[in-house]
Parts: sequence; C-alpha cells; structure tokens
Amino acid sequence: MKHTIHALAVLALTTAPALAQPAPAAAEAQSAPLGPEMAKANAKPGPRTVPGREIPVPATVSDAFRPQVAAPYRSPAWNADPKDAAAWKELVDRLAKVTASPIPALREKLGVTSETAILGGVKVFIVQPKSMPEAHRDHLLLHIHGGGYVYNPGEAGTLEAVLMAGLGGYKVISVDYRMPPDAPYPAAMDDATAVWKAMLGMQKPGNMAVFGTSTGGGMTLALMLRAKAEGLPLPAAMGLGTPWSDMTETGDSYRTNEWLDNVLVSYSGYLTPAAKLYANGRDLKDPQLSPIYGDFGGLPPALLVSGTRDLFLSNTVRTHRKLREAGIPADLHVFEGMSHAQYLAAPDSPETKQVFGEMTRFFNARLGH
Repeated sequence: MKHTIHALAVLALTTAPALAQPAPAAAEAQSAPLGPEMAKANAKPGPRTVPGREIPVPATVSDAFRPQVAAPYRSPAWNADPKDAAAWKELVDRLAKVTASPIPALREKLGVTSETAILGGVKVFIVQPKSMPEAHRDHLLLHIHGGGYVYNPGEAGTLEAVLMAGLGGYKVISVDYRMPPDAPYPAAMDDATAVWKAMLGMQKPGNMAVFGTSTGGGMTLALMLRAKAEGLPLPAAMGLGTPWSDMTETGDSYRTNEWLDNVLVSYSGYLTPAAKLYANGRDLKDPQLSPIYGDFGGLPPALLVSGTRDLFLSNTVRTHRKLREAGIPADLHVFEGMSHAQYLAAPDSPETKQVFGEMTRFFNARLGH
C-alpha cells in the first residue's frame, strides 16, 4: 500500500522517485557567510529579508514519510485556475477519479466498509470497521472532507473517514456536500447542518464528535458556530486538521511557508479562485466562510493538527489561540517537515498513525463522559 495512496484532502499527490539534493553551486552559496549581508538588510524595523535557499528534507521525519516531504509540486493541483464552470467540472471529475482509485484497497487493508445513504436529504457515506471495538459501539463521528470547497466529490472525499474508521475504530458518517460551481455558499453548510441535525436523532450529542481537514476543518468550526446560533446541541469534541479558518490570506505562514509547502504551495494558486468561487461575492470575513472571525465561546474541546511546512500553520495556530482565549480546551500538534495535510497521503507512516492515534485518544477521553 506504501506509495499507492496518493489521495489528499486537497487532491492527489505523487511521490518523488528520489530525495532531491542541493546542486553544488547552491550548496556552496548556502555555506557562504551571510551574516553581515542579512544584518545589513534587516537593520531597520519592518519586513524581514531572507536569502534564497534550498531547504533539505529533514532527517527527523520517518523513512515512510520522507517521500511526501520530498515530493515535487503537483500540477494542476496547486495552481489550477479553470476559466469557466465547465472547465472546473472537468478538472474536479478528473482529479476525483485519481483520488478515489486507491481507496477501495485501503478500506480492505484497514478492515473498513463503506456504503452510501441519504441522511437529512443529503448524500453521505457510512464508513465503519468490520469489527467494531466495544468501547466505540455508542460513538458516532461526523466527517467533513477537505478540498478547497471544490475538490473530492463522492468517494474521493472519504479518505480521511476511512483512516479514522480503520485506525481509530469509529463509525463515521462522511457528508458528500454540494460544491461550486453549481452550488456555492451556503449549499455546503446547509448540507452539513442537515446531516448534523439528522445525526442528533441517531445518537446522544455527548457521544459524538465532528472532524475534518483543511476545508473540512474550517467547515467543522463554521458548523459549530451555526449550530450554536440555531440552538442545536453541540458534539463532545472537534478534530481540526490544518483548518482553512481564514479565507482572507491573513497569517504569518502564508508568507513564511509559501513555496515550501509542496501541497498548497502558494495562496495565489488554486486557493484564491476557489475561495472566490465558493464565497460567490460574500464578504470573506463572514464567520461562516472564515470562522476565525466568529465567537468561539461555548464550542467543544478541540484537537488541532498542522506541520512545520504547512501553508495553513498560522490558520491552525491562530485557531488554537482563539479557542484557548475563549476558555475551550484545545490541543495543538505540529509535525516535523509536514506540508498541508500530508498525513492523509501516507497511511503506513508513523506520522499518520500518530495523528489518528492522538485524535482517537482525544475523542475517547471526551465521548460518553
């Protein structure tokens, strides 16, 4: 299964055949004394000037995860900019086929089943282990997939649910929410809310959690804000994988990790047109689009995940701080060398197992208590 699971919350990745090594000239330039030059360039208050440089794959990541860190940019994944609705649909359908193709084999390997259903009038996938752990028989999770509000329809959006069901041993309902260009905001949030309302008739809210990565993390927060505003019961916990909590390109890592993150790469890639397509003219600071601008008071405890190379590291850190400031218990896990959501692309790696292990322990400590 190693090197065969290329699906990611954003879309498919490929692994590099070998780890890149700095060219001799680049290595020589890196070793040259830069202290005086950099001191002069940064002698006054203001923006930081940094030298151009090559950053090697850190030796501190696992062997199983190194190919993800070393992988090249994936086009048209990161820089897609379709010119019309038809072009968007063609791209989304093409990438969804690539992303979905290895998922059946992963389900089989992890002992997981998946079936479609209609819940609250919305299509969902019910993903669960073939052998349910006794401790989780009364637990139920809602999964909201990632993909920039445009990618991963259908089975392509179930990868994270499969990993949680297989590695965590939970029954998971993954919502196949509507997306632009046919269905911009608020369609996705309407679908997620409808499914949550239906799930409230299936299990006690104290026995449930909501989780998702990237867009799924942002939508999880937005769903909690909407549920709170509508007076709906909230779950016992949230799992927020590198959440797209701010669509306004605000945050330090949008610059510090630009061109270093080999998944999202730059906000000027597909993220900008995807955000505009989804928002459909709405103010991007609306908390239903960028939940970081909402009131986090009363939200459930949260576990947050990011990586040192993640373009959304600041989104994750800012969300964590805002939850803590609101008095919400929140754990933050930042993984070495990891770009955006790469734990979804390497199921056999220690890093991926640690992410879902931490989330399982976090949920276990809160569900049913």
